[in-house]
Amino acid sequence: MTTTTPPTQRPAGRVSVADLTEIRVREPQAIADGWAARRRRPLVGDDGRLLVVAADHPARGALGVRGAGAAMASRSDLLERLATALSRPGVDGVLGTPDVLDDLLLLGALDDKLAIGSMNRGGLQGSSFELDDRFTAYSAAEIDDRGLDGGKMLTRICLEDPGTVATLEASADAVTALAQRRLMAMVEPFLSTREGGRVVNQLDPDSTIKSIHIAQGLGASSAYTWLKLPVVDELDRVMDATTLPTLLLGGDPQGDPHDTYASWGRALDLPAVRGLVVGRALLYPPDGDVAAAVDIAAELVHGAGHDTDGGLA
Repeated sequence: MTTTTPPTQRPAGRVSVADLTEIRVREPQAIADGWAARRRRPLVGDDGRLLVVAADHPARGALGVRGAGAAMASRSDLLERLATALSRPGVDGVLGTPDVLDDLLLLGALDDKLAIGSMNRGGLQGSSFELDDRFTAYSAAEIDDRGLDGGKMLTRICLEDPGTVATLEASADAVTALAQRRLMAMVEPFLSTREGGRVVNQLDPDSTIKSIHIAQGLGASSAYTWLKLPVVDELDRVMDATTLPTLLLGGDPQGDPHDTYASWGRALDLPAVRGLVVGRALLYPPDGDVAAAVDIAAELVHGAGHDTDGGLA
């Protein structure tokens, strides 16, 4: 005897985090329908700058913030923090893996926001294969089909690890495929080494410059390539290595947040620097006030003139 599944029994109106599992059980097609119906926006506004919140760390098994190893373990808590961040004026969008972006879509948080898909998550933090960073999340075709606004690839370059060449090849293929679809390819390069069994990114100016030159040559076209780079010393000299638009990353926050904000502000004065991609520093500030941390970053990126819908005046 054939039975039909009853429709989801949930209150009408806005979806909450508590509704997400039931929707996934009863109405999985709601995700595809939601992507098709999502209101999109231009990549950049009049000032040509972007503030993007990063939420792709958990898919690599990286759950720590300021030494707290499981700070990002609660998905409900992370989603609430992300929803708060995305509701603030001047926040242009979010970078994440399919699980996170699908949840935010169902919550109604992605209309008129950029959605950047994180593509390679196979190099799990602390693994023996960390530098053979397989593309295990979005492909360029899926990013295009779902109406996302671009794709991001972490590209760690270790000259002593043969896994690097596979990552470089996959990143180059992704840059080409995204450019063919006229979508942003956000490349995040590091010159990396293994120290005591751990992958360590080299954050000195010369290593960063070398990583830039390798990364910006990936793919058959650089027309849609943006870089995602750390804030390092001598950043004016570092940024002279490229003409590609660049977003600065926040990293795992350390020290006084006011010192971090000051370093971002100085870096944003450089012409090639077009904004920030920040996750943990904004989502998990020491005082717990996500909205206040995001508002500071938005003013640094866009100035005081951004409008109340997260766009630009």
